[in-house]
Amino acid sequence: MMYHYPRARTDLPRSTTALALAGSAHVWFDTVDHFDAAGAPVAAAFDAAALAQPRAVLPGLPSDRPLVMGILNVTPDSFSDGGVLYAEDSARTVAQVVERARAMVAAGVDILDIGGESTRPGAADVPVTEEINRTAPVITAIRAEGITTPISIDTRKSAVAEVALKAGADIINDVSALSHDPSLGVLAAAAEVPICLMHAQGTPQTMQKNPQYSNVLTEVYDHLARRMELAVGMGIDPARVIVDPGIGFGKTMAHNLDLLRGLSLYHGLGAPILLGASRKRFIGTISGVEEAGARMPGSVAVALMAAGQGAQILRVHDVAETVQALALWRALTGDGAAI
Repeated sequence: MMYHYPRARTDLPRSTTALALAGSAHVWFDTVDHFDAAGAPVAAAFDAAALAQPRAVLPGLPSDRPLVMGILNVTPDSFSDGGVLYAEDSARTVAQVVERARAMVAAGVDILDIGGESTRPGAADVPVTEEINRTAPVITAIRAEGITTPISIDTRKSAVAEVALKAGADIINDVSALSHDPSLGVLAAAAEVPICLMHAQGTPQTMQKNPQYSNVLTEVYDHLARRMELAVGMGIDPARVIVDPGIGFGKTMAHNLDLLRGLSLYHGLGAPILLGASRKRFIGTISGVEEAGARMPGSVAVALMAAGQGAQILRVHDVAETVQALALWRALTGDGAAI
């Protein structure tokens, strides 16, 4: 395997020979490093223009700036916001989620990501029926409110996704990359919807028990390339595949930092990159903030670094703060003009 690593830049002024990275109006590159799995430099002929092709997520959504995906966890046990929106009274749960969705839309969210099963380290599996009962009613209610913002269903299970799509979801977000339930790929192909394939080493029950890699950047890359090939073999349009390196899913803090520093490598896969690092433990470890809900500033810092490497989707808890930070980042990297 050979890896093509564009050196993402937001320098001003921009070089006259530079190319936009994955269609971004704010991130560019004029150098591509080539190396093998051992990390040795390799001389290679490569069409760098392929790295400049826009990566559209859904028709109608911008492809020249990072999209903000707002997290709506309808769970009692998610690591940061478990129980915040979830209540034993289902009507109360629906009302709380709809209220939060409206607030996110007002703040400028691009995609709403709804999940009914925690995948934090050590989390137990949720039965299919329970997961459907948590997610489908809130999707139906959001659509009934007239909210047209695209909705992503965060699930590993085809039965859950099928009901969610019928209720009004537009995207499937699978943290198992079709390894938990391969029929989810068949569903995505038939429904002709985008699907996000995330890298994870192990399951939620085992993933943080001494994760190891020889080279985390290339091993995650190879895994995602194989899962993309599998998805395409199931009939999924390659243009509908999104990739996620899986920050915190079977990774140590050092692994997470390596992935973030080298994030632009994954543009070589030819798919939009989703980055989900919001409020995760490594942010608290580095900043000394134990409470997950208090990690907004660190989360925004990570989001801006990902934006600076051309990530197309930023999955976050703190929508308003991230949208505001990105507005300033875009102005500062757009020849000084507010956009």
